[in-house]
Amino acid sequence: MSITQKSKEYHEKMFPGYHSTFLETDPEFIERFDNFAFDEVVNHDDLDDKTQFMAILATLLGCQGTDEFKAMLPAALNFGVSPVEVKEVVYQAVAYLGIGRVFPFLKITNEVLESKGVSMPLPPQTTTTTENRREAGTQAQVDIFGEGMRDFWQSGSEESRHINYWLADNCFGDYYTRTGLSYRQREMITFCFLAAQGGCEPQLTSHAAANMKIGNDKGFLIKIISQCLPYIGYPRSLNALRCVNEAAKQAETK
Repeated sequence: MSITQKSKEYHEKMFPGYHSTFLETDPEFIERFDNFAFDEVVNHDDLDDKTQFMAILATLLGCQGTDEFKAMLPAALNFGVSPVEVKEVVYQAVAYLGIGRVFPFLKITNEVLESKGVSMPLPPQTTTTTENRREAGTQAQVDIFGEGMRDFWQSGSEESRHINYWLADNCFGDYYTRTGLSYRQREMITFCFLAAQGGCEPQLTSHAAANMKIGNDKGFLIKIISQCLPYIGYPRSLNALRCVNEAAKQAETK
């Protein structure tokens, strides 16, 4: 078995002193996977460690990779992702994945943080009240997507208008207004949630466009897709790339 030196060094940085039993049971697989994921992929571009691991955590939430999330969360902490940032990734996932899929990840997060001696609850990050969350959420939508979102909360047919209202007061007013992550970071992890779960290509294209609008350009999103590819595979990565290209093309014609 020939695991590259760079792969070994990266693995040691992620999991200091850890020896995987897969080295004994599945040596050929580990050689190819580790050399690909922890050498070829991570050394392909200049994405910073914190951004890379926030994207990986969001991607694992999106694809329901609970066991891998539990394994990678300590590595994310070792690479500079703070407990607050981890919790914000998990909290925001509820708006895009639903509590049914996020609940196990919240339990895992608490277990890992407690094992690291992190005192909980973490410092409050909320900036809104029940009275102003809709207005604040609308402003967040405008800041990210543009002035056309100003009245979105009251658009649509009477029978479904409440869902657009909830997008403003809950999705954006409850989550995007929180401190702990910037708009750019929040749009990046939303892109990862959508890309990883699949079947959300219209929303993925929309959020790719939103990412570009606030500074996460096409090249950046391709780096995110590249770093997350080992965790979600080629089909969903290629779908995400298509959505990024479509969003970029739409932006050029405006």
